[in-house]
Amino acid sequence: MTGANATLVGELVAAGLEPREARWLVEEFFVGDDPEALVALHAAAKRRLGGEPLQYVIGHWPFRSLDLDVDSRVLIPRPETEELVETALRELVAVDVVAPMILDLGCGSGAIGLALLDELSARGVMATLLSVDASSDALAVARRNALKHDLLAVAFVQSSWFDAVDVSLRGRFDLIVANPPYVGEDEFVNLDPVLGYEPRFALVAADASGVAGFRDVETIINEAPAWLTSAGVLVCEHGNMQAEAALAAASAAGFTSVTDLADLAGQPRVLIARR
Repeated sequence: MTGANATLVGELVAAGLEPREARWLVEEFFVGDDPEALVALHAAAKRRLGGEPLQYVIGHWPFRSLDLDVDSRVLIPRPETEELVETALRELVAVDVVAPMILDLGCGSGAIGLALLDELSARGVMATLLSVDASSDALAVARRNALKHDLLAVAFVQSSWFDAVDVSLRGRFDLIVANPPYVGEDEFVNLDPVLGYEPRFALVAADASGVAGFRDVETIINEAPAWLTSAGVLVCEHGNMQAEAALAAASAAGFTSVTDLADLAGQPRVLIARR
């Protein structure tokens, strides 16, 4: 880091930023050592000091092997969702399909599905991806990320879960992955205020079966069997108080093998359901 950059980092720390974040902002925005770069840096610092998530301020964020563009139209990629990708890869290997078809429900920035495409390609597996989201804004971000990483074996559909997916695809997906909204209304009020910057519709869900925030998870579980191959698998993230309900719903939906995995914090987080 140059002397000028170190000075700028010191100024941002004095203004209230954490040293690591101050360094990241300087490295991201103070490019070219000109007045416009300085203006951009100060604008970014102001946004961060105002409480906006660092990921949105910077405009991109790493997720496994990818650097994803992100903004307030999509959720910020999180470590527990990286774990979901790892689980999905492992389950897909067990299916042992030469050219698997993958459905990413509620794709947001495209993080899960695009990471799967990228990592499968690196292993010599040519998968096909259908990325679905109810939000046209989110799909625009996902499309940009696909082009950014030259991941072309993907199609995008605006749909509320399975509603607008072509019926000809029923029974053809080897893997369905989903990170749906699963926070209840009452729970959301007490969460970190920074979540207020993220799209609420991607976080908060209605209650179902007596479980807070469970409606979208339940809908996906109930409808997924009709869209999976006979050996297909559903991998779905859920709230830490929803594991019992998710397992029960999967069994009732006709899945013959169901299990639930904990995240890095030891909280129940990912349902794995096989036909």
